[in-house]
Amino acid sequence: MPDPAARDAAEEASALSHPPVDPDSTASYGDHPDQVVDFYAPRGGDQAPLVVVLHGGAWRAPYDRRHITPFADYLARRGFAVASVEYRRGGEIPSPRGEGPVAGRWPETFDDVATALDALPGLARTHLPQADPRRTVVTGHSAGGHLALWAAARHVLPAGAPWRLDAPPALRGVVALAPIAHFGRAVELDVCGGAVRQLLGGDAAYESRAGHADPAALLPTGIATAVVQGREDSVVPQAVAEAYVDAAAKAGEMVGLTLLDGVGHFPLIDPAADACAVVAEEIAQLAW
Repeated sequence: MPDPAARDAAEEASALSHPPVDPDSTASYGDHPDQVVDFYAPRGGDQAPLVVVLHGGAWRAPYDRRHITPFADYLARRGFAVASVEYRRGGEIPSPRGEGPVAGRWPETFDDVATALDALPGLARTHLPQADPRRTVVTGHSAGGHLALWAAARHVLPAGAPWRLDAPPALRGVVALAPIAHFGRAVELDVCGGAVRQLLGGDAAYESRAGHADPAALLPTGIATAVVQGREDSVVPQAVAEAYVDAAAKAGEMVGLTLLDGVGHFPLIDPAADACAVVAEEIAQLAW
């Protein structure tokens, strides 16, 4: 049996070994340098479904959208119009327990995702005319998977939440990749070194804010949702995805769960990995 740490390191190295791919265009949705969207035109030039990509990295500042540009380009080469969203993440200061930079900003991380998704149809008309916003699928990896699920659940937010929508967003569906989808289970497993509690502003704020941010608390959404998860993922373990799927079932909603044998965290966004083709097919099933 391969050493899990060695496998994780090799998978991460492979996923991050691809040169960054420059977008076809970039647009701002706000004044902050991180409030931008990169657009990748579908190869072939025809009208194509719009795939919104939200990158991972535990909502922490060192991990920006550049690491997921090969994945965005891969989807464009598969015929999708792609919008890769950047958003404000945690600061550079170390977290209290010394795990690294603080994860996320409250409420800015959520402000940005909501604003970007609301602005995308208009931005796409100008910067990516090949995109068909009527066929939009949101996907995200890890922390980005959390944000993808959250973006699809804004109409389920508590009354008075600043990001709440009056009606479900116009999405064909969500494909969440190894998402931090169930905060309770993620906290129990200390996923990403306390990142969930940091995202919500620390221990004192966690309980009051979790209901506004935890996808497992924002169910049912009525939007087609698929989760793709590696069975060997030690960064965001399978148990987190299963807890979310169970919560959905209890709320009366069916969430598809695809478990990939022998796959860890990073192959899902690695164009060189077979798992990436599975992800593209899951997106296609919802988009087309």
